[in-house]
Amino acid sequence: MTERTVAVLAGGLSHEREVSLRSGRRLAAALRDSGFSVREWDMDGALVERLRSDPPDAVAIALHGGEGENGSVQAVLELLGVPFVGTPAPACRRAWDKPTAKAELARAGLLTPEWVALPHTTFRALGAQAVLDAMVDRLGLPMMVKPDQGGSALGAQVVTDRGDLPSAMVSCLAYGPAVLAERYITGTEVAVSVVHDGDEPRALPPVEVDTGDGAYDYTARYTPGGATFHCPARLDTATLAALEETALAAHHLLGLRDVSRLDAVVDTEGRVQVLEVNVSPGLTETSLLPTAAAAAGTDLGQLYGAMVERAIHRG
Repeated sequence: MTERTVAVLAGGLSHEREVSLRSGRRLAAALRDSGFSVREWDMDGALVERLRSDPPDAVAIALHGGEGENGSVQAVLELLGVPFVGTPAPACRRAWDKPTAKAELARAGLLTPEWVALPHTTFRALGAQAVLDAMVDRLGLPMMVKPDQGGSALGAQVVTDRGDLPSAMVSCLAYGPAVLAERYITGTEVAVSVVHDGDEPRALPPVEVDTGDGAYDYTARYTPGGATFHCPARLDTATLAALEETALAAHHLLGLRDVSRLDAVVDTEGRVQVLEVNVSPGLTETSLLPTAAAAAGTDLGQLYGAMVERAIHRG
């Protein structure tokens, strides 16, 4: 059989560019080890011409944030008829906007922390302090504040003191035009990856994230030793099963394809509370999908190789 050619897309111009490049390098090496001919392409002005003049058999997306997850690159690949691993453009847009995704999952009966999403213009028009006071009265403290779009916990922080809320909002709005404020849920932070490398999507073993007393912020996510991971998570069998069922349900409800990652908290009553769903999970040395894949007895090359073949057969 002729060697398959895969273009790994990484980089781009989002705030998560450096993380994306790390994911791309690791994925490219894994696919080469599995026998694929791999091209490593940045998401830049030359990309469309590359895809037109020398199209690969398939594209594997290792982009994080911005155009790599909001459906823009996916829409261009669909426009050009290039097979790719990942979610179609419309569903990417749905998952990318956290309030939209939360509302859809909540309507289907999945639990998600109570929230409010407000653009920066609302604070200006109605008076920032009055709006912040209303948020605290409704959601309480501590409160999770994060951009309504984006990933890698950029701009996200837990606010425990009312006086810290204005600066948290300013920090958050540096990464996007709107704020998503959530009731903070105490419990065990867990991530569950879903992959479609066979006949049906399957959930990989849930990964528990332990940061001690700290937050699972950008530094903790991408610094070796910044967090401790337990896979499978140190939870009872019924809760592990509930996590996997929730991840698969979210994957289906949002119309996702090939790969996704559910971020959730198991609260003190043992309930799974969905935080968000990611359509392009990180693949770095400290990322959670590779950790789960290893626990399941597979590796990135095998996993993505199978999904590349599925993408090619999909056409």
